[in-house]
Amino acid sequence: MKPTLIIGYGNPDREDDGVAWHILTSLAEKMGRPGPYDPAIGFEPDEQNPALWFMLQLTPEIAETIAEYEKVCFIDAHTGSVPNDLNIEKVSGEFQRSPFTHHMTPATCMSFVQNLYNRAPEAILVSVRGFEFGFSHELSPKTRELAQQAAETIFRWLDE
Repeated sequence: MKPTLIIGYGNPDREDDGVAWHILTSLAEKMGRPGPYDPAIGFEPDEQNPALWFMLQLTPEIAETIAEYEKVCFIDAHTGSVPNDLNIEKVSGEFQRSPFTHHMTPATCMSFVQNLYNRAPEAILVSVRGFEFGFSHELSPKTRELAQQAAETIFRWLDE
């Protein structure tokens, strides 16, 4: 398997916004890895392939780490601006302006990787529709089902 990084991001304290953390936990279990089973403890890249990483939001500093890999999968929640409940799309490096100072897209991350490190790993974004965004670590039933589908989709992508 090519060196691969799976990056999940979102807020695990806000129900479905933390779907990426749940997907990473599911992937860790499928791969027989001990994982953090408390959202307060994250996933950090290590020597295992694929490396798993969880963060609250994407930041410019992660470009250096992404540049070390040949394949990258971003995982996030979406709220309805995306037509599919489970959406998978290729990500290419393209700087995207954001009206929010704290918001960075996977395409912008990949743009930084290309411009700063002259690398262009194959990248995808797996986004899962969120339905509930209250204060809880649990997923809504609909998003929990989509999270399992997303984990299976990512597992198949790893074999490509």
